[in-house]
Amino acid sequence: MSDISADQSALVLFSGGQDSATCLAWALRRFARVETVGFSYGQRHLIELASRDALIGGMARLRPEWAARLGERHTLEIPTLAAVSETALTRDIAIEMGEGGLPNTFVPGRNLVFLTFAAALAYRRGIRHIVGGMCETDFSGYPDCRNDTIKALNVALDLGMGRAFELHTPLMWLDKAATWALAEELGGTGLVDLIVEHSHTCYLGERGARHDWGYGCGTCPACSLRARGWRAYAADQRHGMTG
Repeated sequence: MSDISADQSALVLFSGGQDSATCLAWALRRFARVETVGFSYGQRHLIELASRDALIGGMARLRPEWAARLGERHTLEIPTLAAVSETALTRDIAIEMGEGGLPNTFVPGRNLVFLTFAAALAYRRGIRHIVGGMCETDFSGYPDCRNDTIKALNVALDLGMGRAFELHTPLMWLDKAATWALAEELGGTGLVDLIVEHSHTCYLGERGARHDWGYGCGTCPACSLRARGWRAYAADQRHGMTG
């Protein structure tokens, strides 16, 4: 990375899901070198991490310039996060609403931990830009997905590490239909098809059933949100073709 400056490089939080895949394409369009980092924290849907290679390989084939920009792939183990969490993402329990109106899929501090570890890695790798798929528009009320949270953490990371990081959240104000549309804008129908076929979002980690929007149980909150966004996106596409 010696010939590429910190301002030309980015680190993408890449789980293997729809949102992070779209963020990876977003970064590949903007930066000369893009590295990825995923986190293994005892999540039930650990299969999402296995989706990353197919997505990255597909993106490299889709755009030759993207292939040239793809850099190292990192995976960080954070088992302590599951050890201190009693959530439906880290335990074999039913998904339901919890206290305070938050679903029990909320893992307290998860994005704060992810971004802090990502910044530490970016520090070592000489990277200034960090990209995450946090979204305040289509979300379950998770407080660590809010724009104010990300801005506050950006300040704390800058102060605590003595570096001027820039946290990018390109999906912050997009609903899921707009996220599908962004994927098409970035990589055409080829990228949309790649995300449908190879990304993983289902909280239960199911890959058995193939829906028009991809694989998943079809009923968990993540699948429901993804399916609803797909239907709205597909309807817009049909309207555009006939309008």
